[in-house]
Amino acid sequence: MTQPDEPQASPVKLIDKEQFTPTQIVEQLDKYIIGQKDAKKSVAIALRNRLRRQNVSEELRDEIMPNNIIMIGPTGVGKTEIARRLAKLARAPFVKVEASKFTEVGYVGRDVESMIRDLVEQSVAMVRSEKSEEVREKAALLVEERLLDILLPPVSGLEEPERSGEEEAMVVSGDAEVVEEKNLEREVNRKSRQKMLERLRSGRMDDRQIEMETTSDGPGGMMQIFGPLGQMEEIGGIMQDLMSGMPKKKKKRRLTIAEARKLLEQEEVQKLIDMDAVVKEALRKVEESGIVFIDEIDKIAAPTTGAGGKGPDVSREGVQRDLLPIVEGSAVSTKYGVVKTDHVLFIASGAFHVARPSDLIPELQGRFPIRVELKSLTEEDFYLILTQPRNALIKQYRAMLETEQIDLEFTDEAIREIARTAAKVNETVENIGARRLHTILTNLLEELMFGVPEMLSDGSIADNRVVIDADQVREKLGKVVADRDLSQYIL
Repeated sequence: MTQPDEPQASPVKLIDKEQFTPTQIVEQLDKYIIGQKDAKKSVAIALRNRLRRQNVSEELRDEIMPNNIIMIGPTGVGKTEIARRLAKLARAPFVKVEASKFTEVGYVGRDVESMIRDLVEQSVAMVRSEKSEEVREKAALLVEERLLDILLPPVSGLEEPERSGEEEAMVVSGDAEVVEEKNLEREVNRKSRQKMLERLRSGRMDDRQIEMETTSDGPGGMMQIFGPLGQMEEIGGIMQDLMSGMPKKKKKRRLTIAEARKLLEQEEVQKLIDMDAVVKEALRKVEESGIVFIDEIDKIAAPTTGAGGKGPDVSREGVQRDLLPIVEGSAVSTKYGVVKTDHVLFIASGAFHVARPSDLIPELQGRFPIRVELKSLTEEDFYLILTQPRNALIKQYRAMLETEQIDLEFTDEAIREIARTAAKVNETVENIGARRLHTILTNLLEELMFGVPEMLSDGSIADNRVVIDADQVREKLGKVVADRDLSQYIL
């Protein structure tokens, strides 16, 4: 017997070479986050796997599930920053939520489905922004025409109407002079508008005020309706959409041309964008490449040992049960349509000081197959955090003082001393990771940041240059370290 022919698999597409490789993703993350190689490697593989999935044959594409990640580590070591930077690299819809803000269905508060609704809103805003850039050039030309019509309206009646045979005869007999006069007026008006357009484009008229009609928006703000059901929040969104669909009042305002240009450009961009196409693309992006970062997931894990044993708080485990179908893959109704969460990547994180990952319900543990432990920061890590990242705190303070014409410098020994102090305080008091550096630098530079304008005026800063050395750091921060020992006894 001959075997029946198996259906041929669709050809596999190769990943675009312009996409980041896992190594390149880690290199990009290294620009902003120090250490935590294991966590970076895990998220880089997860991101690359999404590209691989999108290029496999259609028969297998729906079968490949995302490998959700749970990051475990103390506060301030880079868990949130890794997820945030990853979403920027992927140019994907990204939303960060706090697990502790959700409540079980039946309790007043936000239900877990709202995170997907937030993700869709973010995706719609992202796609709308991309489409806006595509039509901005065309919108700018339309805005120029509208501004010209306000500044120099076209003369009415200059358009030459279609004439019958009798009218043509009358023109030939006696109206030739009238037609000639109208043609002349039309030419003068055209040349005047051309000159006005050149002045508009050069920016010479940006400060001139004009009067124009604008639509007055009603009272703003998000309308939220809280109730015992999760759908109440969605009802609030529907109500707001209904109100936004009502005709808006128009009123006359005096604006500068620069301000009017911005308002008119927004209006023209909105007219040129096809919102149906935007919504369709946004929903596709959410389903194919959406990322949800669930922070503080340890707060909904009920500890089974010690003083925090299981009690009457049923909402914690209830939130986990509600979270399970979302992570597992389900259809969530939003005001833009139904979204399937089967291929949304979920990254969870928590310090797990009291509870342990094993305190989560087994079904939810199974939905986060990749576990990464982030290490506490050492003194050397603090030194690298202060010097290497593009957004390092020292670079931020230096940039802020440049606005006051001050050149701020730190000696290498001073930076080492700051790192040593941060590590010591984290060990002796509460370990808050890299956030300790904010406290240390704020205390160190407090007097300078407060008095710099007066110091400049009285000449107490020589050559507009301030150098922070190790002795100044010890002098300023010695009291801070000493006071830390006493602060635990003060309420």
